[in-house]
Amino acid sequence: MTGEALEDDAPAPVPLLRPADGLPPVVADRTALDHAAAAFDRGSGPIAVDAERASGFRYSQRAYLVQLRREGAGTALIDPIPLGSDLSALAPALTGPEWVLHAANQDLPCLAEVGLAPSKLFDTELAARLAGLPRVGLGPLVEQLLGLSLEKGHGAADWSRRPLPEDWLVYAALDVEVLVELRDVLARELAEQGKLEWAMQEFEAVRTAAPPTPRAEPWRRLSGVHKLRKPRLLAAARALWEARDRLAAERDIAPGRVLPDSAIVAAAAAQPDTAQALAAMPTFRGRAQRRLTSYWFGALEKAYALDPAEYPRSAPPSDGPPPVSRWADRDPEAAARLTAARATVAEVGEQWRVPVENLLQPDLLRRLAWSPPADGDIRAALRAGGAREWQIELLAARLEKAFTTR
Repeated sequence: MTGEALEDDAPAPVPLLRPADGLPPVVADRTALDHAAAAFDRGSGPIAVDAERASGFRYSQRAYLVQLRREGAGTALIDPIPLGSDLSALAPALTGPEWVLHAANQDLPCLAEVGLAPSKLFDTELAARLAGLPRVGLGPLVEQLLGLSLEKGHGAADWSRRPLPEDWLVYAALDVEVLVELRDVLARELAEQGKLEWAMQEFEAVRTAAPPTPRAEPWRRLSGVHKLRKPRLLAAARALWEARDRLAAERDIAPGRVLPDSAIVAAAAAQPDTAQALAAMPTFRGRAQRRLTSYWFGALEKAYALDPAEYPRSAPPSDGPPPVSRWADRDPEAAARLTAARATVAEVGEQWRVPVENLLQPDLLRRLAWSPPADGDIRAALRAGGAREWQIELLAARLEKAFTTR
């Protein structure tokens, strides 16, 4: 069974070193893009899709390379940058056929930015999770299910670099070369397990998901911000985060490369009262940061000048239940409901070999346990919270019992 680990005596995976059809030229002008669109329109079957970003290097999440492959069309490597990040000329050829992506929710936003969106989707990572496979990264899946090994090492590269090195392009081409075959193996496994319809519902949920709601206070995601207990220190951290975010956006540089989180937290905690004192701190001594001393200290001065009523609250705002660690004191009945509900979901997950987070969003489970529907209709509450029908069928009756039998 494909869900089991490979036997110790299984043959070593065959390395994929070069694309089967050779490395195609990069599509970088309108004429080449039109030719690629015509080729994919003539092709048949699903379309393997991937995109490369430069998340650790750039502020934006734009696509710096888009890879496509389809039977009868071959592989296309498309550089959106010289094309003005507008690949909409491809849209007619790509609309209708199923797209096959790995971890689709990571790539769909940047693909939408260049004018491309699927009308049907198959996500190989999500399929592997539902199938109960132990490792769901693309490389491990290809090894386990196809007996092949992919090139490694360039996924986190700076894809905004130009020209793109040939070995990076080989890596990018190979990523889409195996996706359709992997899709077929996973689809068969899901069908054998009686989970293919579940997967289709999950894929559609990913395809139609609305963009995430912007965080009310994104600066609170600073690593180490929990060390700052006083509102005045939090105000300083917020001011530095906002100054960094502006500069990172203007320069299109990843925020952590403009100023590390640790430097923001350290400066907020130290409360330097002069620009010279700030410049004497370890991270701010470097040449790049010395040129920005007045900019960073200006942000701190604005924070220092705030009225205390304008300081951020010690705890982040929330429209949901309190932290679970406080439930036993604040509402022991809710704490008992959550314990019972978690045990129920874990039992179902073990029965079906599905990770509990794929059975039900943990946040939705917490909300239901904290504040169950007044009419007791867990099924309707699950549906209103975004649960898919397969999840509702598996869990609704069991959760109703868990909430009432303790």
